[in-house]
Amino acid sequence: MRVLKVHNHYQQPGGEDISFRGETALLRRFGVDVTEYVDTNSRIRNGLGSGLTATWNHRSYRTLRRLVSTQKQYQVAHFHNTFPLISPAAYYAVSAGETAVIQTLHNYRLICPGGLLLRDGVPCTDCVDQNTFLPALRHRCYRGSLLGTAAASFMLTAHEFLGTWSNRVDLFIAPTEFSKRTFVQAGLPADKIVVKPHLLDREPEPGQGGGTYAAYVGRLSAEKGIQTLREAWRTLGDIPLRIAGSGPLAGSQWPPGVIDRGYLNTAGVDALLRDATTLVVPSLWYEIGPLTVLEAFACGTPVIASNLGSMAERVRDGHNGLLFRPGDAQDLAAKVRYAFTHPEHMAQMRVNARREYEEKYTPERNYRLLMAIYEQAMENATRRKRKAS
Repeated sequence: MRVLKVHNHYQQPGGEDISFRGETALLRRFGVDVTEYVDTNSRIRNGLGSGLTATWNHRSYRTLRRLVSTQKQYQVAHFHNTFPLISPAAYYAVSAGETAVIQTLHNYRLICPGGLLLRDGVPCTDCVDQNTFLPALRHRCYRGSLLGTAAASFMLTAHEFLGTWSNRVDLFIAPTEFSKRTFVQAGLPADKIVVKPHLLDREPEPGQGGGTYAAYVGRLSAEKGIQTLREAWRTLGDIPLRIAGSGPLAGSQWPPGVIDRGYLNTAGVDALLRDATTLVVPSLWYEIGPLTVLEAFACGTPVIASNLGSMAERVRDGHNGLLFRPGDAQDLAAKVRYAFTHPEHMAQMRVNARREYEEKYTPERNYRLLMAIYEQAMENATRRKRKAS
């Protein structure tokens, strides 16, 4: 099989970039012929220009059209991110030929200009509920910028009008059942969305939690619940917390007992999680499928997470972790205290977490799911072409 993988890298690397690299490596490991087409936001110089190209980038359209027309035939074009430089024009470029089009839904960009379904620290579905992006414009939901929000809103409105999501994408991949339901409620066709978890591109050995500390791994930004984490640790000074990550809140003042390790590579993250008593995931937004939860399960580490969205789908309270009320620092502190005062229960949860990884999230299982999705997408593409002819 020949696969074209398409991705617009962000200026600050994140989970989408990791997923793109991991899936590409996995496919090649199993002998799939993969070609990459990538762009990167580091070359953005003109905000207005990038806003216009977010709707239709002639350059990426021409390049991809030439690629699929003059080079080897691709059975599948798998998109991870097109915003803002590649643009949905890329779907039209590849779907004009014989190639099936797949889009992984890494965030909520197709239904929310801000991409997070979050405003003022709480989940927000105003644009979805009102079937208009006026609330996003009013609140400047894309990075606090009116122009940026207008550009994202115009892109979404234009491609909804053109029927791009319905007619040019053969299959969407949602990382969780929760995210699939959210997109279906927002109007994406249910029969075109399949669920496949994000890939964890390695198989770390499980640990024993001998470090007797809690861990946080991820981006240091407001939507990740960093303020909730900070407030909780004002009453948990006797329990060590080790943080690994970077972001706009890096370098913030932390209460006693917190050690900021900064950015860690995958080996460092695995070592940190293996020795952790628990991983804390205090996000305020509807995480679409946090990779850190899978990393923790692979290391046999229970997770304490916000009782919200896909986190509540992955973390079963009392089985492989604990859930707390989103944004409630006191409830988070109580759950962390429980984890450190009930070692026998946590030991059983470690076993359950690792078993969950082995049953659902290994690279081999992910590859099998991905191949089945590619086959389904090709069948959908055949029907689409037959209908159009």
